[in-house]
Amino acid sequence: MGHQHALSFGVLADAAISENPYRTTVVIPNRFSGEESSVTKSHPPNLPDAADLCGPLCFLRASVLKLLTFLHALRVLCAPFVFFAVKDFELLCAPLCKRLFLPADCFFLLTPCTVSLENLMTELFNGHSMVGKLKRVLVCSPRAAAWESPDHFSRWRELGFLHEPNFQTAQAQHEEFCRQLERARAEVIHLPATPNLSLDAVYVHDPSFTTDRGAIILHPGKKNRVAEAAFHLECYRDHGIPIAGEIKSPAMAEGGDIVWLSPHALLVGSGYRTNEAGIFQLRALLEDIEVFAAPLPYGTGPSACLHLMSLISLLDEHTVLIDLPWVAVETVELLKARKFRFIEVDPSERDTLACNVLALGEKRLLAIEENDKTNEKLRRAGFEVLTFPGSELCINGGGGPTCLTRPLFRR
Repeated sequence: MGHQHALSFGVLADAAISENPYRTTVVIPNRFSGEESSVTKSHPPNLPDAADLCGPLCFLRASVLKLLTFLHALRVLCAPFVFFAVKDFELLCAPLCKRLFLPADCFFLLTPCTVSLENLMTELFNGHSMVGKLKRVLVCSPRAAAWESPDHFSRWRELGFLHEPNFQTAQAQHEEFCRQLERARAEVIHLPATPNLSLDAVYVHDPSFTTDRGAIILHPGKKNRVAEAAFHLECYRDHGIPIAGEIKSPAMAEGGDIVWLSPHALLVGSGYRTNEAGIFQLRALLEDIEVFAAPLPYGTGPSACLHLMSLISLLDEHTVLIDLPWVAVETVELLKARKFRFIEVDPSERDTLACNVLALGEKRLLAIEENDKTNEKLRRAGFEVLTFPGSELCINGGGGPTCLTRPLFRR
């Protein structure tokens, strides 16, 4: 990917490259320091991606990964002198990695066909695109958000749901949503269950935001969601994803208002969920990124869930799905100036979240099946549209496919 991260073993891992017929060395510029660094990759085709680092065994997994990291550094130093049988290490390490949900290719760290540590760690996370191929994504199911708890679902009115949630239906719809993600070859990571969050926790996109330097912990404008940000912070730290910064009160910012226009440009909605102070703090944290503010309409008022991504969804590098009458003139002109082409949602499907579509990469989209007219427009425009039922999970709570995900890695 070319986006390097400062890691304790980064220099050591690239300090020695042994001559090996199964290895190639490529030079990748460091976008932050301007220097060039060598990255060693193995020739064997179809190396699995680094796997899920989340879950109930996270502490043990993290410890084992640190051990493998240390052994990898020793292996590189000893590369000219020590050789191991690839097949023997595959037989030894692969079952362990599988049981601990570690990267399935960890055994390659101890073989002559090494993968650079920085390359491995970079593939655990990044953040600079809305439309790259989705490879790793965080979700939170209704079960994990305690939708079946009477104490939770009894608060549906104050949270802005349209009617009392049906847990069984919502859970079934979420499982189908995850199956569609997996069919698109995305690695789905489930947040663990916790009783301390609200029904809104299923909309996992909002409390945090990922960049090439790590995660930014946001400060949601909806008060019941503030606790989710601390939960995301804990999860990122447990799984080795660095924290690039935090948005502090009185600033407010939610992920649904933050859209990458390009790797160097960010569009941030300014409204009831993300305020000017939040945008100011984002600019300070992202000094090398151009951050544009996009004023949002009043809509139906402060209690409604109106994010920037309720009005626009990037489909690929040049195409935006847009609810044009509701987007501010300056935002429309900014998108036009950046040469985006528009596909307008069908107005009759505005209230069923037709504009909220998740880009999977390579002209594939994931959308709510109830929005037939808009989905057909997208197909006519050349996109492959996968769908899932979202009546209970999405439309009832006001969160579409993008809201249900926190992308961790796109290629």
